[in-house]
Amino acid sequence: MTQPPWEPDELGRTIAGVARDLLAQQSLQDTLDRIVYHAIRVVEGCELSGILAIQDGEVRSLAVTDDVVTTSDHLQGELREGPCFDAARRIDEIYRLPDLAAEEHRWPRYVPRALDLGFRGMMSFLLYTDDTRENLGALNLYSTRTDAFTPRSEHAGWLLASHAAVAFAGARRQGQLHEAISSRQDIGEALGILMERYKVTRDQAFELLKKASQDRNIKLRELARTVADTGEAPHGR
Repeated sequence: MTQPPWEPDELGRTIAGVARDLLAQQSLQDTLDRIVYHAIRVVEGCELSGILAIQDGEVRSLAVTDDVVTTSDHLQGELREGPCFDAARRIDEIYRLPDLAAEEHRWPRYVPRALDLGFRGMMSFLLYTDDTRENLGALNLYSTRTDAFTPRSEHAGWLLASHAAVAFAGARRQGQLHEAISSRQDIGEALGILMERYKVTRDQAFELLKKASQDRNIKLRELARTVADTGEAPHGR
């Protein structure tokens, strides 16, 4: 019988610990930073890690363990090719490249430059949930050694990426919720200030705030936050 790539209990305990740690983080960025940290700790052969996303057509490095990973991300964005770039675009869900030099035919411009950066092996995993609208990007793992990434590495990386995607999506939704609540509170306070200052109704105060936002070319929630923080009404009534 073929041996499993990990002892099931060992891998299960490790991934369970990772999942608990990710859920304990207080912000989206903290969550992303812990994901790339755990990649090096959990996945055999991984020396560097990062999360690349494509937002409005541009490549973004959401979290990295080293600046050279950011360089790789920007390079793939500039060349519009590479395993991380393709994973983030959902071309394939997983890339395991134990010998990067052998992949030049797939990414003829990126691979030589990646070799110059010192990479010899890479793996990329699409980060996704059942919500197809989620644009989470890709978790990318790097090694400076050829053949460091094995089927065992791929299995551990896939499990990590699965839990990471859930934690990433949850943290992002939580951040959006907090922002929405904060914006409503700021707008409510700003309206109260305008109603008191100008002796107008709530609807009239909202129209004043909206007009000032348009005149200044400032987002309404940002102007409301300024009014709420300073207690000063915007000029131009």
